[in-house]
Amino acid sequence: MIVVIHHNPGCGTSRNVLKIIRDFGLSPIIIEYIKTGWTKGQLQGLFAVAGLAPRTALRTSKSPAEELGLTDPSVPDEVILNAMLDHPILVNRPIVCTSKGVELCRPSEAVFNLLDIRSGQPYRTEDGELHMVP
Repeated sequence: MIVVIHHNPGCGTSRNVLKIIRDFGLSPIIIEYIKTGWTKGQLQGLFAVAGLAPRTALRTSKSPAEELGLTDPSVPDEVILNAMLDHPILVNRPIVCTSKGVELCRPSEAVFNLLDIRSGQPYRTEDGELHMVP
């Protein structure tokens, strides 16, 4: 299975999802979007397949969203999308893509919707907590 993760190594949730993917024997393609940035078409495609709008994919904590005025409900999605191109940190993460779909994996366990893993199997998060695949 091919797995692509749009990853920010500075984000705990993103690190957890990457760890889960690797712990189940997969070698994902890792795109550190903070370094590479986004294209408009790339974001539009990811959002369309994941069923997200720019506003629902907007990271509001630990980002410049508020200071840029993007949290105001009257701001159009097109303005938010363009801001995401200028400030990649504004896109919530991680976004994972597989043949099963595309999903913003928050919480981390959302990644299981995209992987071929039996429920009931144990896994550990980055902080060592033991969980079971739902």
